[in-house]
Amino acid sequence: MVLVDAMAMHLLARPADFDVVVTGNMFGDILTDEASMLPGSIGMLPSASLGDRPPGVYEPVHGSAPDLAGKGLANPLATILAAAMALRHSLGLESEAAAVENAVNAVIASGLRTLDLAGDGPAVSTREMGTAVTAAL
Repeated sequence: MVLVDAMAMHLLARPADFDVVVTGNMFGDILTDEASMLPGSIGMLPSASLGDRPPGVYEPVHGSAPDLAGKGLANPLATILAAAMALRHSLGLESEAAAVENAVNAVIASGLRTLDLAGDGPAVSTREMGTAVTAAL
């Protein structure tokens, strides 16, 4: 057992040491928000709430982001990666999950970025990013 403040420090200092973190909702929300900066944006992290047996609940760690709805500003990659987690963990479709993850990785490697990741560079819309992942798939 680790206290949440120590866990936050360990997670940021040694992220590769952790594969799964089990916590309550409030501390889980805090830790995932902090950990989201490791890949560069909260728009990159999928999450799963799993019980003893499938199905689970899969979603981006950021939730629904209603303030971004309809503006084309949201990064869809966490949602797409959450779907890959569902394929793997609830449906047992490992190769399909890997295909989705590989498509996301290919799009990121190509340099395509949504606003949250673009910095001073060019950014694509939510739809353009989703279309690029679909094409890569």
